[in-house]
Amino acid sequence: MLPQMVTRGPVWDLDPIVFTLPVLNLPVRYYGIIFGLVLLGGFFLFRRQIVRGRGSEDEAFDFVLPGALGVVLGARLGHVFFYNFDYFLRNPWWLFRIWEGGLASHGAALGLIAALFYHSRRFKRPFWDTCDRFSFSAALGAALIRLANFFNSEIVGRVTDGPFGVRFPRFDQLPPELTPARYPSQLVEFSLGLSVLAALFWLDKKLGREKRPVGALSAAFLVLYFSGRFLVEFIKERHGLVDDFLLSRGQLLSLPGIILGLALIVHSIKKGQKNDQPVKSAAARDKPGRSGRRSKKKFGERDHA
Repeated sequence: MLPQMVTRGPVWDLDPIVFTLPVLNLPVRYYGIIFGLVLLGGFFLFRRQIVRGRGSEDEAFDFVLPGALGVVLGARLGHVFFYNFDYFLRNPWWLFRIWEGGLASHGAALGLIAALFYHSRRFKRPFWDTCDRFSFSAALGAALIRLANFFNSEIVGRVTDGPFGVRFPRFDQLPPELTPARYPSQLVEFSLGLSVLAALFWLDKKLGREKRPVGALSAAFLVLYFSGRFLVEFIKERHGLVDDFLLSRGQLLSLPGIILGLALIVHSIKKGQKNDQPVKSAAARDKPGRSGRRSKKKFGERDHA
């Protein structure tokens, strides 16, 4: 039960709507603005990696649509099937009412994997090489989406009496003076995503950038991020499972990512595959003259920034 009176901790009661478009009467939310930043920032990070790997800007740009669709559809389906399947069976049309909320990060990850597989096949680039180049964007997106959740007063932490609690009246639907303090788990995951992004930049440099083993950055992202998610779940409000169950739904869904990352590390070390040969993408094949000029350079020589 919620305590009768909790006064400790700052109150976070920001209106999630920034403004409303006058003619269309359409509300613009912080979440939507931040999601736009996710797409923009993710694109620039991915483009930097693709161009550095002898791909074209078109190859990076062509991932925007399938990547965005993969995130939105995967996140929605993940929320429906992982967390609210019973409600979906009673109300099937609820699947399409995305404006009512309900997105799951693990579902978004699966949607992205499908989009990355499609993109790698289309441009004839090895799948794990594509994933390596997208891992920076994934870390940035994971961080910013949790910041958007904080602005929305959602995906909150458990009730706490500790010094780091924050009160979310909009989540608990109580007056501020009666609202319990909760762990700001969204900010913890925001910090986790930024930390993983910094670790990827460091590891990319440490492994020689374009000389790094294929799959190394993907493995690092999977192990670091999902291990962090597994730990953060201990302070998050549970969804979908009873409190006396050993692990939360989010922890169970994080385990495959950790296991896959560890297996990829072993495979990458065992195989010793390096990015020492240029990848001839579909865009490059369409421009033989440009590709021919670039092939005279060492792979990865174009940009070491």
